[in-house]
Amino acid sequence: MAKKDYYETLGVSKSVTKDELKKSYRTLVKKYHPDKNKEADAETKFKEVQEAYEILSDDQKRKAYNQYGFAGTQAFGGQQGGFQGFEGFQGGVGGGFEDLLGSFFGSSFGSFGGSQQTDPKDNRGSDLEFNVQLEFEEAIFGTNKLVNYKRDVACDVCNGSGAKNGKKKKCETCEGKGKVVQIQNTLLGRMQIVNTCPTCNGTGEMIEEKCLNCKGDGLINKKEDFNLKIPAGIPDGVTLRFTGQGNFGRNGGSPGDLFVSVDVKSHKALERRGDDLYMDKEIDIATAVLGGEVEVPTVHGDVFVNIPAGTQSEQVLRLKGKGGPKFRGNGNGDQFVKVILKVPQKLTPKQKKVWEELRNI
Repeated sequence: MAKKDYYETLGVSKSVTKDELKKSYRTLVKKYHPDKNKEADAETKFKEVQEAYEILSDDQKRKAYNQYGFAGTQAFGGQQGGFQGFEGFQGGVGGGFEDLLGSFFGSSFGSFGGSQQTDPKDNRGSDLEFNVQLEFEEAIFGTNKLVNYKRDVACDVCNGSGAKNGKKKKCETCEGKGKVVQIQNTLLGRMQIVNTCPTCNGTGEMIEEKCLNCKGDGLINKKEDFNLKIPAGIPDGVTLRFTGQGNFGRNGGSPGDLFVSVDVKSHKALERRGDDLYMDKEIDIATAVLGGEVEVPTVHGDVFVNIPAGTQSEQVLRLKGKGGPKFRGNGNGDQFVKVILKVPQKLTPKQKKVWEELRNI
């Protein structure tokens, strides 16, 4: 089945900005995350969104994709410095022409009679992602959370080899080379196509007898305890990346990463905008006219705020340094208090008389 256009996958146009791209990505990964979405195709869509964002969030890969489609990302995505036009086609510089053809023919190639070796498949483990919910104050001041999650780790019985007692033999398909060669007739002539051996996955070895603990897989799914350090001032919706905390790779491949998306609970009185906090505070008319003090909550504790005489409704007072710690930088933000005049709806006869006297003065 044909791959879906990356822009279409993320629901954006080709002129999308990086901020818009990131916003769409965050919305979709939350929507299709397998832990939340139990639909049959949720995991597939989740992976498609991750793949699309990986390409379009990288300037060089995005440029190659815009010019050459999926072939461009395969041919130039792994090269340092990205796509360099047709310079790489001259004399095989950087393997540009060979890499481009390899993207069409499935792997690497050489002219007939020659040889072109490739490294085995990248055995890096897959990434993991989950959400963590924080209390308002935890996000403001930072915290440590001991979280539990499951990931694939190397089998502790066979040390990840998948073989009982670690015994392996030479792969019969590739004779221990890790690669198989095919000759194909193409528009460019006869080509020697070198692919990773499908039997041993490029290792050159086969298991004689499977490890009973992991059933020959080399990996076991294990519950992990992880101390999640949340930095002070972290905004809602931020995704933290922890290198090497994802699934282990097969055959000694490096582990993937762990991505933790942060959801911050709201506060009953305070609204957060960046490092600053906002709130409304009702005061009576007498306090607004004559001045006085009112008590307001802050994340640093309740404080008394001076209300100047003659304060108008919706006037905003600033409490310097009473906001949250800055996520990037030093010091705290500020807290802003909007004054809302509370007009009495019912008056006693005595109160009504006083107000009438005031009106007549």
